[in-house]
Amino acid sequence: MTKHFFGDTAVLLGRSLRHITRSMDTIVTTAVMPIAMMLMFVYVFGGAINTGSDSYVNYLLPGILLITVASGIAYTAFRLFMDMKGGIFERFQSMPIARSSVLWAHVLTSLVANLISLVVVVLVALLMGFRSGAGVLAWLSVAGILILFTLALTWIAVIPGLTAKSVDGASAFSYPLIFLPFLSSAFVPTDTMPGPLRVFAEHQPVTSIVNAIRNLFAQQPVGTDIWIALAWCVGILIVSYVFAMTTYRRKIS
Repeated sequence: MTKHFFGDTAVLLGRSLRHITRSMDTIVTTAVMPIAMMLMFVYVFGGAINTGSDSYVNYLLPGILLITVASGIAYTAFRLFMDMKGGIFERFQSMPIARSSVLWAHVLTSLVANLISLVVVVLVALLMGFRSGAGVLAWLSVAGILILFTLALTWIAVIPGLTAKSVDGASAFSYPLIFLPFLSSAFVPTDTMPGPLRVFAEHQPVTSIVNAIRNLFAQQPVGTDIWIALAWCVGILIVSYVFAMTTYRRKIS
């Protein structure tokens, strides 16, 4: 059964990836908005923002990476919605394939597409002056956090992809996720924020994830931030996976 699942997922993943390669503009579009934000904040607002860091792009990049992922998962919901409306799911259900492999193929496609977008954003940041003395282990830790974060948000994207009534409805859920880093330590230190907003910013998932990535890049002690970040990512991943699979079973039953 396990072999059957992995084989079916690999075949369906190939199908989804072929769709991606035929429309690379979606990956480019995903990266354009975060890059535009990075350019604007570094070159327009950066001089007026005191973060205590020598380079604002170094301070900013972790938050921009999370915004990149939040932008990219909207396409997962869109692709799922189009498959649902196109009757592809019903066609797959008539075939002897593992049912969950259909969703996993979309999720893994999202992971591949978002990793490409993240690499593009990091390359642009390097051109803008981003520098890090982090070693291989630190970079692998950053990659691991971003992969977990992408999987968690992608499974959230699966839910509107399966339940939305329109194309706009399928992707609209991503807007609050894109906005969330603005209410965190991604752009400015939280201690500069007014009381209630500061409390929210310091206790929402993006802040701990951003702080962990920033400290890894800066070769600083990560403290408890990395464990809080991992707990948030794993917790969101588990909850969103359960809700997504429950929704999927109801849809195809």
